[in-house]
Amino acid sequence: MIGVGCVVMGLGCFLQSLPHFLMNRYEYESTVSVSGNLSSNSFLCTENGTEILRPTHDPSECTKEVKSLMWVYVLVGNIIRGMGETPIMPLGISYIEDFAKSENSPLYIGFIETGAVIGPLFGLLLASFCTGVYVDIGSVNTDELTISPTDTRWVGAWWFGYLICAGVNVLTAIPFFFLPKTLPKEGLEDNADIIKNNKEEKQREEVKKQKGGITKDFLPFMKSLSCNPIYMLFMLISVLQFNAFVNMFSFMPKYMEQQYGKSSSEAIFLIGVYNLPPICIGYIVGGLIMKKFKITVKQAAHIAYWLSLFGYLLYFSTFFMTCDNTSVAGITTSYEGIPKDLYVGNNILAACNMDCNCPTKTWDPVCGDNGLSYMSACLAGCETSVGTGINMVFQNCSCIQTSGNSSAVLGLCDKGHDCSMMLQYFLILLAIGSFIYSLAAIPGYMVLLRCIKSEEKSLGVGVHTFCTRVFAGIPAPIYFGALVDSTCLHWGNLKCGKPGACRIYDSTNFSLLVPSYVIASSP
Repeated sequence: MIGVGCVVMGLGCFLQSLPHFLMNRYEYESTVSVSGNLSSNSFLCTENGTEILRPTHDPSECTKEVKSLMWVYVLVGNIIRGMGETPIMPLGISYIEDFAKSENSPLYIGFIETGAVIGPLFGLLLASFCTGVYVDIGSVNTDELTISPTDTRWVGAWWFGYLICAGVNVLTAIPFFFLPKTLPKEGLEDNADIIKNNKEEKQREEVKKQKGGITKDFLPFMKSLSCNPIYMLFMLISVLQFNAFVNMFSFMPKYMEQQYGKSSSEAIFLIGVYNLPPICIGYIVGGLIMKKFKITVKQAAHIAYWLSLFGYLLYFSTFFMTCDNTSVAGITTSYEGIPKDLYVGNNILAACNMDCNCPTKTWDPVCGDNGLSYMSACLAGCETSVGTGINMVFQNCSCIQTSGNSSAVLGLCDKGHDCSMMLQYFLILLAIGSFIYSLAAIPGYMVLLRCIKSEEKSLGVGVHTFCTRVFAGIPAPIYFGALVDSTCLHWGNLKCGKPGACRIYDSTNFSLLVPSYVIASSP
């Protein structure tokens, strides 16, 4: 069954990659075609000039129907991949529990959980590689491309990762098909009487299954699980933890980007480096402790509780490891550099740029010599520019009050050394917290396995996985995403004027959300 699950996962991954081969080549919007009819300085402040307006888009184009049904392949492929994934962990854990020594199974499960952490690390590396390769590699001349991987219009070879995963899943299935259905209990290989009794017991179970059927046992097993107070309490705790875990890792890159001024790629890299190794070490150490000291179920419950409580208290310090909001004139501060109330409305225009006729919704930030950021070079009052691309420098900026040249460069201003130190403290705390969390995970998981009957083990683990996915994996990103959106200070705009992605958040309120869920991950 595990081998079949791996093959089904491979099929699902392959279906998810099909749209690339069935759709036309990707065509990105060229900057030349958009701005070719405009003067090179149309984005700068022109005193007593008129605002440059781009051609109005046809409303029918803005509400164009999605004619492509290629998303169906992705949906169906994801469903099939989930179906293939389902039997792997419940049956694999049950297989280990049935045939391994009771003192060895925690260590084996620790290795499995470690592999489940190392997997995402390789996944991040693979994703990083694929997004750096152009989506239509091999069918277009990449030397003629006018965009780079840092451009928002860039689309990486998303399909390539799915193909690799499909092949790896199918290859992984092969050794599973050659494993025996049953094994002699570890440590009892030489005891002929026990082996004989085990075989006779398994034969009786097979006869019972043939007579009664598996479906007949489903309702009694479910009733037994639902009446098991330890199992139900563990289920509730797992749902709470997984809610926090999903939210933390889903939104942590965005949090670090907004709070500490890091790029998404840097944030993902730092999360991987500071979190995954401690988690791996914690799983292995937890398994070794269970094996070395032959921890009982009651002792395992105590270990999991006290470690979780310590992690809970430790995470409270994350509330103090925050930075101030990015200083953006007209949004978080006034044009004089004085912090303003964030929710009384934005005063984008000021006396220094009133005559510039700047677009007030365009987000193209620049950093002035005075350490203050502006939404655009025009709103900074800049009249001239030097250089091209990312190295462009804007000069003669009327809103930048300095004794020097009053110039600005592209991008938001850096948050400074103090904020960088806060980031280091935050990452170190995360690493310690991840180690404690994983150290408590194996004892906690053994409580789950040992609190249910052996014949209910596979169903119990499966129901546990199902509940965490349904009640945490699905709703958590939705409701937490809505909470994150509530802290947005400025929304970007799509072509037709509709709101797009959030450009800047209130990092103070954002910092109250993420640490709260970090703390909740250790109930």
